Amino acid sequence: MEETLKQRPSNCLKIVMFGPESTGKTTLSKQLAKHFKTQWVPEYMRTYLEAKWEKYKETIVKNDLLPIAKGQITSENKLVLKSNNVLFCDTNLLEIEVYSKYYNDGFCPSEISEAFKTHTYDFYFLTDIDVPWEFDKLRDRPDERENMFRMFENQLINYDLPYITLKGSKLQRFEFAVKHINKLLNKK
Repeated sequence: MEETLKQRPSNCLKIVMFGPESTGKTTLSKQLAKHFKTQWVPEYMRTYLEAKWEKYKETIVKNDLLPIAKGQITSENKLVLKSNNVLFCDTNLLEIEVYSKYYNDGFCPSEISEAFKTHTYDFYFLTDIDVPWEFDKLRDRPDERENMFRMFENQLINYDLPYITLKGSKLQRFEFAVKHINKLLNKK
């Protein structure tokens, strides 16, 4: 496996916000990190693609996938050192894999898929599409939300990963997540 895609070992609880675009993953990551006085890992894909758009007015291509994956893991590996007993990840390599396969007719670089299989996360919050879709320059598939949601959920099922689907308002999602995280922390 490529060295830059290795995940730093950690004793903290790693929780991933997982789901289609415009479902509240970033908002929830920030809220939870603030509540638990810890770190959250931003979605590197967004940072990378916004910079690319600003500079070249270009969208994602296959050659962008490995740099995005490397940037995501680099950020996670840095922030896990600053976190307390929990780290919130506003995406991971599995999410990159889902988007890659969706936008590239089933293609995802094998390095990403293989690296993900060696990574460890304790829990996933699958964010439902029951919130309004919000436009921005990177979001482009408001009519594909149901299909995307199923793709994300199927990946969690295929890998037999622990997850709960978060539904409802921002406040309902936050409160439910806090209760569940407290249970996970008490078990640790």
